[in-house]
Amino acid sequence: MSHLAPLVSDLALILITAGVTTILFKWLKQPVVLGYIVAGFLVSPRFFLLPSVADPANVQLWADIGIVFLLFALGLEFSFRRLMAVGGAASVATLLNMGSMIIVGYLIGQWVGWTPMESIFLGGMLSMSSTTIIIKAFNDMGLQKKKFAGIVFGILIVEDLAAILMMVLLSTVAVSKHFAGMELIENVLRLLFFIVIWFVGGIYIIPSLLKRFRRFLDDEMLLVIAVGLCLGMVLLASSAGFSSALGAFIMGSILAETIDSKRVERLIEPLKNLFGAVFFVSVGMMLSPEVFAGQGWMILICTVAVLVGRVIFATLGVLASGEGLKVSLQSGFSLAQIGEFSFIIATLGMQLGVISAFIYPMIVTVSIITTFTTPYFIRLANPAYAKLERIIPAGWRKLVDGYSASRGKCVNRQGDWTKVWRSALLTGLVFLLLSIAMLLLSRQYAIPFVLANVPGTWGAVLAATVALTLMAPFLAGLVLPRRKIKGEFARLWADSSFYKGLLISLALVRVIACMALILQVLIPLFPGAKSVLVLVAFGIMLALVFFEGFKRRPEKMEKLFMENLTEKERMEEQDGAINRQVRSQLLDKNVHVEEIDVPRETPILGKTLAELNFKQRTGVNIISITRGTRRMNIPDGNEVIFPLDKITVVGSDEEIQQFMQAVQEENRAAGETFQQIALSRYAIEEGSPLVGRSIRELKVREKTGCLVIGIDRRGETIAELNADVSLQRDDLLWLAGEKRDLAAFETNLLA
Repeated sequence: MSHLAPLVSDLALILITAGVTTILFKWLKQPVVLGYIVAGFLVSPRFFLLPSVADPANVQLWADIGIVFLLFALGLEFSFRRLMAVGGAASVATLLNMGSMIIVGYLIGQWVGWTPMESIFLGGMLSMSSTTIIIKAFNDMGLQKKKFAGIVFGILIVEDLAAILMMVLLSTVAVSKHFAGMELIENVLRLLFFIVIWFVGGIYIIPSLLKRFRRFLDDEMLLVIAVGLCLGMVLLASSAGFSSALGAFIMGSILAETIDSKRVERLIEPLKNLFGAVFFVSVGMMLSPEVFAGQGWMILICTVAVLVGRVIFATLGVLASGEGLKVSLQSGFSLAQIGEFSFIIATLGMQLGVISAFIYPMIVTVSIITTFTTPYFIRLANPAYAKLERIIPAGWRKLVDGYSASRGKCVNRQGDWTKVWRSALLTGLVFLLLSIAMLLLSRQYAIPFVLANVPGTWGAVLAATVALTLMAPFLAGLVLPRRKIKGEFARLWADSSFYKGLLISLALVRVIACMALILQVLIPLFPGAKSVLVLVAFGIMLALVFFEGFKRRPEKMEKLFMENLTEKERMEEQDGAINRQVRSQLLDKNVHVEEIDVPRETPILGKTLAELNFKQRTGVNIISITRGTRRMNIPDGNEVIFPLDKITVVGSDEEIQQFMQAVQEENRAAGETFQQIALSRYAIEEGSPLVGRSIRELKVREKTGCLVIGIDRRGETIAELNADVSLQRDDLLWLAGEKRDLAAFETNLLA
């Protein structure tokens, strides 16, 4: 086993050093990520006071695994439904912020003479905020319930998805060595094609399998299956020419839509923490004092670009999404840093060999500086708003406030036509992509296999039959009208000739797409009969439309997909004290709903709502308490708080913030919640008023809080006591209780 020695010794050195540095950074109230980076520098060959890593290649391998688990965990927290929930506002803000910073980074790189590839990678690194650092800062500062914090979290969700797409596009650009042309467009479309296929296929299959075998899925099996699915998607993505990070993220986002997502997230967290730590340590190993000295001016330029540029562009982005100036400034100042995704993009550039070695430690230094400044910038938002409010012209302020108000009042009323064409576009596009996927699989595997075993015309007929049978459910879904919009379709058809023309056009597009796919199967197999094949394709399409078996299959597939996609949301809606529509209506009135889980150990346990008096102290209303399968709506003041209760409160941002602070104050005021039980002895002397009286009569437990657990009498111990035993002279009582009660035993007993 000597060949394992460097592997084990390197891992031991990394984890011990990382453990010491992270404890130090926790004590300094700094992000743990910085501790990992410092640990990496300490175990690198550039630091001579400690042993160095013997085999950096092993560390890099673990770091690559760390990226996989980091992106898998990110996908578990992501959820495409959450992306839809944050709506276009976060997308507008992210697009403006990220796009502007990519341009700024590219211009900086070109200005200092870097290559175009290095410049565009620099733009990508400067465009990504740090989810880890922002969440840590919000938690430390108690801001996670503020309105702007919710907007920032929405932006981070969109940024995560954009970062994954950016990594794939950067890989494509780095390999092709140019930025424009049909090849780049083709790769973008190819990327979107595979994302849709993997996501739709994953949502259709994986939740159904997990449901079927849930009774067998203990924590061990679920962890094994989740890691297996993650690595399987990584392998699939790599085989398709994409990065392993994309595969891990896609599988995480698929599992995020299942009801087991929280459980998987909990099980995967230790793996993410372990391998993620090794990744950040590997980042620290790239630090070089020589680079700091030689690139100090560039570090300064990039730091200023991040601190100034991200504040400006993020603020403008949130303003453009319809928020007010104060919230926009608070959001912009919160996003003034770069973090873990910048390291991943830098790692990608190093692996592809398209960026210079000095860029990596330079960007890490910029991240460290902006991490330290993040809490201070968050605090600067309110003073900056106060100053801007004084100097900004009244007309501009009225314009901004009016735009924000008008955006807030905008109501989205979908007409019949909007529902019809959106349904046709969405479902038609999905079934089109699935049909193309089955066509490609048939060309790759099914058709060559059949032709190899059955040559000639009959082989071609059999191959076409197999391919079209595999494609049939998806072709039927592409060409058939949607029954769920049958009423809207009928109203539009009866409304006017204009809508009749539009509906006919939609149907023709679907028919043409269906026939084109059928011909893609037939023409390569029967190249000499193209005119006849058009009629054959038309006949096959009619069979798909009128044969009842083909009609039912796509509807069942769509129903199962939607059930799997919405199952988690339905269960959360069912378990929630307030439904989503009411939450939205309250949010419009600046009233927020929060659900707080009561921990097992907290001073508020056993107290009534009247005793806690949260309404008077904080302004929040407790509208529901969920205890197991029981829910108490509108509880009265006599209701007692139990461990693991879920309390639903409503109030404004400030009131909910005060409520969280009040709970924390209860915890601090409680100090040491539990006292240890101690033992003590008490002698019954001659003339004591206790002689001749029983333990029950003296009410020992009630008066003193202590328990008599034994009596020494005439050299023997009476261990099996009952409350009716009378005390005698020279008895020695053995008492159990808390120290303060034992010290006051005699005083309390004789009181």
